[in-house]
Amino acid sequence: MRIQNPEKVSSYYQALLNRDQSYVGIFYVGVVTTGVFCISSCRARKPKPENVEFYSTFKDALNAGFRPCKICRPTENANEAPEPVAAAIELVRQNPKQKISDYQLQQQGLSPEPIRRWFKQNYGMTFQAFQRMYRINIAYRELTHGQTATNTAFDSGYESLSGFGYTFKKVMGHSPANFRENNGMETNVIVINRFTTPLGPMFVGATEQGVCLLEFVDRRMLETEFKDLQRRLKAKIITGENDHTKQAMQQLDEYFAGTRKEFTLALHTPGTDFQQQVWQVLGDIPYGETRSYQVQAEAIGNPKAVRAVASANGCNRVAIVIPCHRVIGKNGTLTGYGGGLERKQWLLDHERRHLG
Repeated sequence: MRIQNPEKVSSYYQALLNRDQSYVGIFYVGVVTTGVFCISSCRARKPKPENVEFYSTFKDALNAGFRPCKICRPTENANEAPEPVAAAIELVRQNPKQKISDYQLQQQGLSPEPIRRWFKQNYGMTFQAFQRMYRINIAYRELTHGQTATNTAFDSGYESLSGFGYTFKKVMGHSPANFRENNGMETNVIVINRFTTPLGPMFVGATEQGVCLLEFVDRRMLETEFKDLQRRLKAKIITGENDHTKQAMQQLDEYFAGTRKEFTLALHTPGTDFQQQVWQVLGDIPYGETRSYQVQAEAIGNPKAVRAVASANGCNRVAIVIPCHRVIGKNGTLTGYGGGLERKQWLLDHERRHLG
């Protein structure tokens, strides 16, 4: 659908000028003078306002006769990693104990340089660093289940115990031997994985107990949340996946497809007693409905704690699953949302469309 509302058009155009990542997937902009369409973060030279048209989906832009921009690649970057990157990630997942070299990528018809650039931009690390963390996550789990450091090292594809020990200590904070002596009790791990959604990429993080983080990658407070989680859980964050992250990604896919209205995920959400109380009430707001902060405060038995409730909502690290997007102002207006108000509106509209 073409977006005609003047206020939205104005705000979307400003987001385009600012290359605002929080609008990725919210709109697609067709440039009349070039015939291409882009996402909000496109690096191309910005067109004049009279030369753009905004659309709700990339399919709408395609149907209007626009073709994907070769710079921002909207049909790839708004939803999925580019095909070569997805193929490289799948190669790592299929061979979690093997180091994938540039030569092996080339043997698969994949060019290493664009893959390295994408990982640096989207993960903040190199493809090789991503692989190292993935392998250390496998090693951590094997050591936790009683495997010896020697067997784990060589089984994980390391050519020497010293190389494995150095990498393990660098990531985990101490050697595999110390880990084994303490039965792993001093090393908690949060595995972080990146996945894509119609509203842009998200990070999902989980411990062995459950999902502890689900946020859009451009959330401004994300780094603070990482540090807070590490402090509260006394844990190291490494790239990888476990059963909880896999289940979360599957259920989020179903949610965005409109086929899932309730989540059945194990959660591990450290916080104060008050925050836990607020988050519990948040989880009770039905799909497709909204509540005000006032109603939320009354639900916990403290009607005067509106500001404290709003603050606790802002500390929620598990977006969508703990649905703070369903909380609005007392007068029915949208209020603050860590992922951006446009995403909040999109989520509410999405749920209303699939309510029946």
